[in-house]
Amino acid sequence: MKTKISIAILSILSSFFLQAQQQRGIVGTTNWMNNWTNFKPANTEYNEASNIIAGTIDKDTKLYKRNTYQLVGTVYVTNNAVLTIEPGTVIRGDDKSCGTLVITNGCKIMAEGLETDPIIFTSNKDVLDRKPGDWGGIIIMGKAPINSLGGLHTLPFDLDPLLNHYGGQDAEDNSGILKYVRIEYSGRKLSALKELNGLSLAAVGKKTVLNNIQISFSNDDSFECYGGNLDMSNLVSYRTTDDDFDFTQGAQINISNSIAIRHPFSSDISGSRCFEIDSYDKIENTDINKLTKINASNITLINLEENNQGLVRESIHIKENTFFNLTNSIVSGFTPFVILEGNIGNGDANLSKINFKNVIVNNCQGEITSESSSNDAGIKSYYSKPQFALDFTKIRNIDLFTTPNIKGSPDFRVNQNNTIAIGN
Repeated sequence: MKTKISIAILSILSSFFLQAQQQRGIVGTTNWMNNWTNFKPANTEYNEASNIIAGTIDKDTKLYKRNTYQLVGTVYVTNNAVLTIEPGTVIRGDDKSCGTLVITNGCKIMAEGLETDPIIFTSNKDVLDRKPGDWGGIIIMGKAPINSLGGLHTLPFDLDPLLNHYGGQDAEDNSGILKYVRIEYSGRKLSALKELNGLSLAAVGKKTVLNNIQISFSNDDSFECYGGNLDMSNLVSYRTTDDDFDFTQGAQINISNSIAIRHPFSSDISGSRCFEIDSYDKIENTDINKLTKINASNITLINLEENNQGLVRESIHIKENTFFNLTNSIVSGFTPFVILEGNIGNGDANLSKINFKNVIVNNCQGEITSESSSNDAGIKSYYSKPQFALDFTKIRNIDLFTTPNIKGSPDFRVNQNNTIAIGN
């Protein structure tokens, strides 16, 4: 009996040791945000447009670095066409016509930039006149599963009804590549209930490559997934007005090594979060058995102004009937850390869908709480268990991160000189 107990204790200690050695927050042997990101796009000069993109692209087309393009109106890629974009190409979204790029169901975008030569989607306005929502953004519609009855749905963006459809049964669907891409000043608000995002991913499948993408100054969400099956990594969301990462309609997403950087004066009064997770837009006409499942690892969520909450609220808002796992991550400067929808009870059956493991919760006013205060005690007790390894700390950003100076060349990897941060 003593032998069995000793083995069990050693197993637990070994598990804790391994967990402690796992790096938290974004990782990399070098600062992977160097070279291709831009945290001061308002000051960046881009060439005037030399070519116009408008109407429909219905055959394979390539955009070249030697040209600067102006995206006029809603541009649809149709007829199974492939839009290929050369590294270093600049596409400027037209303000007056709300330039928007739509990759329709069955088509592909091949936008594979380089670390030293990223592809840039930005505003057509002059330096210092640019603002969030100058143009529409990028929409990709694929054939992966969603949880709407019938397996198909439409986006609420005033798109052509004949082209506005997404969904299917192909979880491995391939809509192309977005790699080393910047999207700046997008997210036009069409009306109170119709808001374009920086990048809208509707039923996009697993063979689509999405990494090293920076979305800055979006006037709605940076990244929004409507269903689909995706692996995404090395994403940067900077000063979005609404949510950094929004998941709905039964999305099955693995997101890793990614960061959301919030500012108190770049948030929506209605409530803006880094992660917004739900399973249904509306319960009606939905297969309630297909739930959103998000696995997020090595994530950094940070409020830049440590002493100014502004309109920044909780870092994560989770609605009922969703699965969410956050591991090996850092969350700094929110009030509170997480809010669970009031319909999520405080029993094990409900909370077992939502896991936080090996996470530094730094300078957050409040822990994991419920919209229904009657659930708070049970929730706090549940997540106080040792296996979650939540570290609640009070560390200045300058001590927690390597170089958290957005005005220079920021490096939000953990400061290796901080023993708490690296889990020793």
